[in-house]
Amino acid sequence: MDYLYYAFVVLGFFAVVLFLEGAYLTWNTYRGPEARRIEERLRALSAGSDSGTQELSIVKNRLLSETPALDRLLMQIPRIHHLDRLLLQSGMRINVAGFFGLSLLAAGLGLTVSAILSFSAFFIVAIMILAGFLPLFMVLNSRQKRLDALEQQLPDTLDLMARALRAGHALPGALKTVGEEMPEPIAGEFRITFDELNYGIPLSEALNNMASRVPVTDLRYFVISVLIQRETGGNLAELLDNISALIRARFKLLGAIRVLSAEGRLSAWILTILPFALAGVIRIIHPQFIGVLWSDPFGRKMVFGALILMLLGIFWMWRIIKIRV
Repeated sequence: MDYLYYAFVVLGFFAVVLFLEGAYLTWNTYRGPEARRIEERLRALSAGSDSGTQELSIVKNRLLSETPALDRLLMQIPRIHHLDRLLLQSGMRINVAGFFGLSLLAAGLGLTVSAILSFSAFFIVAIMILAGFLPLFMVLNSRQKRLDALEQQLPDTLDLMARALRAGHALPGALKTVGEEMPEPIAGEFRITFDELNYGIPLSEALNNMASRVPVTDLRYFVISVLIQRETGGNLAELLDNISALIRARFKLLGAIRVLSAEGRLSAWILTILPFALAGVIRIIHPQFIGVLWSDPFGRKMVFGALILMLLGIFWMWRIIKIRV
C-alpha cells in the first residue's frame, strides 16, 4: 500500500509539472515575446511620428523570462539582476525563470525521493532544501570554471592584440582579431565588445561593460590601462606586452604556491569528506548504532549542532588554504 501511495505521489508530481509546461507553451504561443514584439511593432507603425519621441537603447537588455508577465514579476524581486549576472557569467544558456524552474524541480525530486525512502521529516526538509540549491551550486561552479579559463587565456590574448597593433590595426580591429582567432570563452566577450563599438557605443563604455561582465582582476587592469593610455598617449602594444608578462609571472608564482600548499589542501579535503563518509559506513554496517541520532529528539539536536560546527570548520579551512596572488 505504501508503494502505491508513493507511486501516486511521484506520478502526481510529474503530472503537475507537465500541466504547467503545457500551460506555459500555450501561453507562449499566443502571448509570447515574438507575438508581443510584432504587436508592439504594429502599434508603433500605426502611431506614426508619435513613436519617434520614445528614447531607444542600442544595447539589448536580457530578459528574465520569455513570458512578459513573468518577466515583469521577476523584475520586482530585489537584487534579481545579481542572479542574472551570475547566469551570464557562468555561460549557461538559461534565464532567471528557467533557473527558478530547475530549482523547484530539483526540490520536488528531493522531496519525492526522500519520502519514498521513508526519511524523517527533518531529513526530508533538509534534502529538499539542499536539492533546491543544487542548481545554484552548479551555476557557481560553472561560473568559476569559465572565469578561470578566461583568466588563463588573457596573456595570449594580450600578445595577439599587441601583434595586431604592430601590424597596423587600430584597437577595434585588434578586438575583432581576438574575437575571431581566440577560442572561447574569451573570444565571445571580445566579440560582444567589438559589436558594441560597431553599434556606436563609446570605447570607454564598451570596455567598462566587458569589465563588469567578467569580474577578473587582470582583465580590469587591461581595461584601466587602455583607458589611461588613450588619455595620456604612449605605445599601447608595449603596454599590452608588459601586462601579459606581469600576468604570466603571477601565474608562475601562484603555481609555486599551489605546490607548496598541496599537503594542506589534501588535508582539508580529507577532513571535509571523512565525517560524512564515516557516517555513511556506520549507517550501512550498523544502522541501529547511528539511527538513534535522528530517532531521538536530543540526537537530532546533536546532529544539527554538529553539522553547523562542521560547516564552520570547512569554511574556515578553505579560507586558510585559498591563497590569492
